[in-house]
Amino acid sequence: MTERYIGLMSGTSLDAIDAVLVHFDSGYPSVISSHSESFPDTLRSNLLALNRSRAGEINRMGGTDVELAQLYATAIEALLAQTGLSASDISAIGSHGQTIRHQPGGPYPFTLQIGDPNTLAELTGITTVADFRRRDMAAGGQGAPLMPAFHDAVLRVHDETRVIVNIGGMANITILPADPDASATGFDTGPGNVLMDSYIRAHQRKAYDKGGHWAASGKVNDVLLTRMLKDRFFKTIPPKSTGREQFNMRWLERHLKAYDKRMGKRIIRKHVQATLCELTAVTINDAITQYANDADTVIVCGGGVHNTALMFRLQCLLDDKQLLSSEDYGIDPDMMEAIGFAWLAKQTLAIQPGNLPSVTGARHPVVLGGIYPGSVLS
Repeated sequence: MTERYIGLMSGTSLDAIDAVLVHFDSGYPSVISSHSESFPDTLRSNLLALNRSRAGEINRMGGTDVELAQLYATAIEALLAQTGLSASDISAIGSHGQTIRHQPGGPYPFTLQIGDPNTLAELTGITTVADFRRRDMAAGGQGAPLMPAFHDAVLRVHDETRVIVNIGGMANITILPADPDASATGFDTGPGNVLMDSYIRAHQRKAYDKGGHWAASGKVNDVLLTRMLKDRFFKTIPPKSTGREQFNMRWLERHLKAYDKRMGKRIIRKHVQATLCELTAVTINDAITQYANDADTVIVCGGGVHNTALMFRLQCLLDDKQLLSSEDYGIDPDMMEAIGFAWLAKQTLAIQPGNLPSVTGARHPVVLGGIYPGSVLS
C-alpha cells in the first residue's frame, strides 16, 4: 500500500511556502502533486522583523529554552539517583514546560511553553512528550486547564460530586459530577498565589507568604476588593483560562493607583496582602457556587494548600462543604500536576486523547503533545 508524505519548506527568501505530496514506493521519490502558497505582506513583514532581532527577546527566549531544559534534566538525574533506576527503566517524560505566553483569544490564538524537549530527551536519553497545550488550541480549545482530564480519571466517584481546586500561580477548578453520564467540567478561576507572591516579593523580598501570616495580619479592604472583582475575566462564561499576561503586578498597581486617587490615601501593605488573599478565596468560591453548588467535597491541591489564611477563608466561604487536601486521597498536593503530566505522557504514547472538550472548549478530543524519542537502540 502506498505511503504518502507531505513535505513543507519556506526558505530564507520568504517568497512562498512550498508543499509537495510524494511517495517512495520504489525507494526513489515520486512527486504526486505540489503547490506554492505566497506569504501575505503582513506575515512576511512580521517574519522579517523577527529575523532582524539581534540581542533582544528572541535570543533571550532561545537561550532560556535550552537552559531550562538542562535544569529539567538535572532534576530528573537527581530523581533517578534517589530511586536507583536508570533511563532505560523509564517509558517517557511528560514535560509541561514553562509558559511564557498564553493568548487563547484573538484571531490567531497561541500558547508558548519553553524547556526544549529535544535537549531534555538528548540529555536524559528518555523519550519526552511535550508541547501539550497547542493541539487542543488547534482544535478550537483554550489549551488549558489540562489537569481536569487527569482528575476525572483518578478522582471521580459516583456517590458524591467533587470539586478539585488547584491553587498554583493561577487557580482552577475541576467539577466531577456524581452522575456518570455528566461530563466533567473545569476552568481557571483567576489568580491563585501569583499576586500574593508578587506583592510580598516586591515589599518584603520573600518568595511567598509562608502560611499566609502576612495576609492574616491585615484586614480586607472592601473597596479595593470590589474594584478588583469587576475585572471582566471573573464574569466570563467558561471555557476560560488565564495567566500572568492578565494577572500581574501591573494589574494590581493599576487598581492601587485608582484606589489612591479615589480615596486620597494609600492602603497599608498588610491590608493589601489580606485583600489579595481574599480575592483568591472569593473568586474560587464564586466559581464553585455558580457552577457546582451541589458539590459535597472540595479537594485542594497546589501550593495554596499550605496557605493557612487562604484555606481558612475558603472553608468559611464554602460553608457546609467539606474542604480537604488531596493528601487525604493519597496524592501529594505539591505533586498533583507533575503526576498529571506523567499521565498525559502515558495517554499520548498510547495514542489516547488527553483533553476534555467540556473543559477547554475544543471541538473534539485530541491526542496531546509531541513525542521526542530518547536513546535510539542500535
